[in-house]
Amino acid sequence: MAGPAQTPIRLIFAPMQELIRKIESYKTEINNFIPSDEKQVEEFRIKWLGTKGLVKSIMGEMKNVPNEQKREAGQILNEFKLFTEAKYTELKEASASSADDATSNLDLSLPGDEEPLGSRHPISLMRNKIISIFQRLGFAVAEGPEIEDDWHNFGALNMPEHHPARDMQDTFYVDTENNGAVNWLLRTHTSNTQVHEMQKGKLPIRVICPGRVYRNETISARSHCFFHQVEGLYIDENVSFADLKQTLYFFVKEMYGKDVKVRFRPSYFPFTEPSAEMDVSCFICGGKGCNICKKTGWVEILGCGMVHPNVLHNCGIDPNKYTGFAFGMGVERPALLKYGINDIRLFSENDVRFLKQFTSAT
Repeated sequence: MAGPAQTPIRLIFAPMQELIRKIESYKTEINNFIPSDEKQVEEFRIKWLGTKGLVKSIMGEMKNVPNEQKREAGQILNEFKLFTEAKYTELKEASASSADDATSNLDLSLPGDEEPLGSRHPISLMRNKIISIFQRLGFAVAEGPEIEDDWHNFGALNMPEHHPARDMQDTFYVDTENNGAVNWLLRTHTSNTQVHEMQKGKLPIRVICPGRVYRNETISARSHCFFHQVEGLYIDENVSFADLKQTLYFFVKEMYGKDVKVRFRPSYFPFTEPSAEMDVSCFICGGKGCNICKKTGWVEILGCGMVHPNVLHNCGIDPNKYTGFAFGMGVERPALLKYGINDIRLFSENDVRFLKQFTSAT
């Protein structure tokens, strides 16, 4: 006699049991999660829904489920994924809503806090001022290397082999070659840039050459081992010393004002002939004498002169056809005069109390 029909027994294998247990544990953790800010909501997304999140990790356990239970496992995993995504959406909306409530109490018409602004260094201010004045006269800006060979720094500029400026007590040498003959050095002036420009052979030339230079000098209130220069060069046919004087007169009046006193003194430079130095009345002491003007009431601001024919010849320019003038000035000394500073060392000490004074400088 046949017995009653029996209901088939549904077997749940161990991998499936472990999967269900883990999902239930994850759901409990997700339901109990209460974020305090938007950052924690984002951390929730990364932990559960990120590329290496737990949802993607548990999806990978499908491979351990027997084939006859894969369909059911797939439904469970998909439901868990949708559950987690819904929870994240809920948390994100709640966080955005609380942020809106927080900002709704703010008076957006109130002025914001003023952010402190930086400022240009006084050397940069002075350098840019000098450049802008000469650019109005048609001078272009040219720059050259700070590490230079001996010929561009000395030889091409008509400096004899045993000139005192070549001595190691005055120049920082970098390397020596050719049985002890010094070849490479830190440039002592930006005249090396003028040599490079003349060697290009594109005439006429009207350039200014700003840059940093180095000399082996004792550091004091009036001098430093590194400083900044702006040199100028103008080469064309029929250039005269009168052109040089009028160019520099224009510069001084634009830089220091129409009431400044100016004087030229004869001088000597191996790369110019004739040569002169240009002085202006000391703004620090008003001409009464101080440590900046050496008690004379005058401050030298630049050297100048007509380019020596030997320099033109060394650079491949016909001195019988072309003439030119050159000038060079330190940037620190005009800045001392312009801003009433009595110690050149302040420019390189990076003292914030000093630099803050130039926040509104132009």
